[in-house]
Amino acid sequence: MKLIDTHAHIYSTKFDSDRDEVVEAIKAAGIERVYMPNVDVSTIERMLDCEKRYPGLCIPMMGLHPCDVKEDYEEQLDKMKQWLERRPFAAVGEIGLDLYWDKSFFKQQKLALKTQIDWAKEFDLPIVLHCRESIDETIEIVRENHNGKLRGIFHCFTGDLKQAMQIIEMGFLLGIGGVSTYKNGGLDKVIPHLGLEHLVLETDAPYLAPVPYRGKRNSPEFLPHIAQRIGDLLETSVERVGEKTTKNALGLFKEFTYEL
Repeated sequence: MKLIDTHAHIYSTKFDSDRDEVVEAIKAAGIERVYMPNVDVSTIERMLDCEKRYPGLCIPMMGLHPCDVKEDYEEQLDKMKQWLERRPFAAVGEIGLDLYWDKSFFKQQKLALKTQIDWAKEFDLPIVLHCRESIDETIEIVRENHNGKLRGIFHCFTGDLKQAMQIIEMGFLLGIGGVSTYKNGGLDKVIPHLGLEHLVLETDAPYLAPVPYRGKRNSPEFLPHIAQRIGDLLETSVERVGEKTTKNALGLFKEFTYEL
């Protein structure tokens, strides 16, 4: 069974001590690709180094994480736009809104999100959206800026069925990760009502490890546990989950290739 992790920070410093070993475990687990969301200007070099060290496995995106939208966000966006003009990336991400950690830059977060949505339109790229404690606000901005071609993933989806259907109606996919395995995660009330054609798999490594690894460093090698949980909730085989979510991911990212 082949799987795709659509969202993992494999370039994180949390993997510095054993990244090569983790990558071997990822491959052994049947993970074909790991799509890497960028965070800010400081993470670009580390992310691209992972792409170079593990070609064909680690695939980069370009974007400014909402938690890193601060006073200098316009300067950071300018540098990221230059990267998008310089070479291909699989998506504009990780972008979006976050009302969990810090609300003081919410206005700037919204401006940064709109700017990066414009990039996605200009470069015909999908967007990968962070929407912690801000699903409704993110849906509203995406709907307002939708041109009929905008597409992407609502990463780490933890919303209700109504929100899921609004996202699906806009032509977006739901990124399902470790929260789906948590006893009180809430997705057991949502996923059974959704079709596999609307889902992709993700870990968000090194964060949000699935059961039975909850509380430990997450890794793309744990993705089969998430696939199994979705299969259980939809009463289908894990192989079917892998087949369909892989197809969804490759369709969205257009089987991204870049000659290093």
